[in-house]
Amino acid sequence: MNNDMLIRVTRYYRALNRLRSIGLEKVFAHNLADAAGVSAAVVRKDFSQLEIHGQKRGGYEITDLIDRLGTILGKGDEQHVIVVGCGRIGKALMHYAGFEPDGIKIVAGFDNDPIVYSDASQPIPVYPMSRLDEVISALKVNVAIITVPENSATDTYAQLLASGITGIMNFSPVTLKPQRTKDGIIPVVHNINIGLELEQIFYELKFPKS
Repeated sequence: MNNDMLIRVTRYYRALNRLRSIGLEKVFAHNLADAAGVSAAVVRKDFSQLEIHGQKRGGYEITDLIDRLGTILGKGDEQHVIVVGCGRIGKALMHYAGFEPDGIKIVAGFDNDPIVYSDASQPIPVYPMSRLDEVISALKVNVAIITVPENSATDTYAQLLASGITGIMNFSPVTLKPQRTKDGIIPVVHNINIGLELEQIFYELKFPKS
């Protein structure tokens, strides 16, 4: 399954959960296509490749589809994530409730500021960076979100790799590149530069595609 298809399958999974939450039990390809922002032909092609078959007149059972797609996406067990850098972006992510329906749970935050990690009012515990190895091991975490300032990003990345993290979502201004760990593992790194994304939007507004 290539990246484009993986993204679509994730959209289907989320759309199906929304449809089930409003009481629907069955869905047709065109309904799911509308909810996921693709065409019905693409839905049918994807499902054919995944060997998922519905009934011509009855559509697809939503619960069955969620189970099948969840298995494909590895949704069996709850996925634990940590946030490193608990400033505005980090705190916003830690307070966001939209991850849990997808089986994703932010279980801890980390920061170098004693004021931040000593604040007992946080909904999710925040620890000093010195406890990184301990907490990652105890909570069985392999994915981290980096929201630290530019001058801390590279060192934070190295610390996370050394602690056994193999998946990184990076919100810092620095582009981080996958580098093989001492165990021979190449981590998965997604760099999300909000400023660049906004610049792209402004450019496309100024020079719309014909």
